[in-house]
Amino acid sequence: MLPGNSETIDRAGLDRLVAMLIEQGYRVVGPRLRDGAIVLSELTSGAQLPDGWGVECEPGKYRVRRRDDSAVFAHSAGPGSWKEFLLPPRRRTRELTEDLSTGCVEDSPARYAFLGVRGCDLAAISILGRALDSTTAPFLVAVNCTEPGGVCFCASMGTGPGVAPGYDLALTEQVDSTGHRFVVDVGSEDGARVLADLTSRAATDGEVRAARAAVSAAAGRMGRAMPEIDLRALLRDSRESPHWQDVASRCLTCANCTMVCPTCFCTTSEDVTDLTGDHAERWERWSSCFELDFSYMHGGSVRQSAESRYRQWISHKLSTWYDQFGTSGCVGCGRCIAWCPAGIDLTAEVAALAELADHAHR
Repeated sequence: MLPGNSETIDRAGLDRLVAMLIEQGYRVVGPRLRDGAIVLSELTSGAQLPDGWGVECEPGKYRVRRRDDSAVFAHSAGPGSWKEFLLPPRRRTRELTEDLSTGCVEDSPARYAFLGVRGCDLAAISILGRALDSTTAPFLVAVNCTEPGGVCFCASMGTGPGVAPGYDLALTEQVDSTGHRFVVDVGSEDGARVLADLTSRAATDGEVRAARAAVSAAAGRMGRAMPEIDLRALLRDSRESPHWQDVASRCLTCANCTMVCPTCFCTTSEDVTDLTGDHAERWERWSSCFELDFSYMHGGSVRQSAESRYRQWISHKLSTWYDQFGTSGCVGCGRCIAWCPAGIDLTAEVAALAELADHAHR
């Protein structure tokens, strides 16, 4: 996570990093405080980062709170994810003009730099890239997490709190009586070139040890944990479990969980035209397996009940995703738990399925 030759920058150095990436033509996206939440948004200055703000999360609840220090990244995942920049919620894909000529609409991809990517979301970016077969490669400034939230369970999914390889630069934030600084680890040649243009100094052995210790301690403070069982086998063998009916009695099928999930990638298409009929367009937008029309075939929808739709989502996320992409579709960020209006806890539902399966085999 933090090999030798780490560097250290101060808070002003972080601002300079944002400014320098913008100067190099990147659209820098990072966390900002807006409308009572810490969201991901384009930055024009490092001053827009959420200094001194943290969050409190539990099933069905998310609140920002003032911290006692000026930490920038001491907050867990908010409602937005990097998915919205890699797979826009709505985009035009084709157009048909008055002379009936048609063609694809290809917008030039934005040159993004993502600032503040945690371990869970770094894994999500990689997973989403495989699912979409994407070649988009943003400049990634990752952040080792030292303060997990109440719904986080990345440690049990193997995606955090420390970041895995795949970043350009990785930061570990430290705020104490000696100041506010970031231990910086280089993960690529591009990252090394950017760091070389910043004012930095070699990190001391004490700073590196403290950074490692803080991340290690965070792994033991997760708000949640996924049961340590074979999830693929559990979901496969639980298709007829009565627990799906219990979940369905609480689930609103509102699709919040799939909208905030950093790896859900389902889309649908819709055609629109102007009032004259001279111009038509096809738009792609996010969709969800919780929508009744999502599984529509000639004659009706395949999954008409709430229990069948919830079962489809969780089975794909934790089991059949392996068959498609060789990995789990869940990274343990906890967004689906915090932003479920019914407070449904993914880890608790899996534990209930496991308990029922265990009783059935006795």
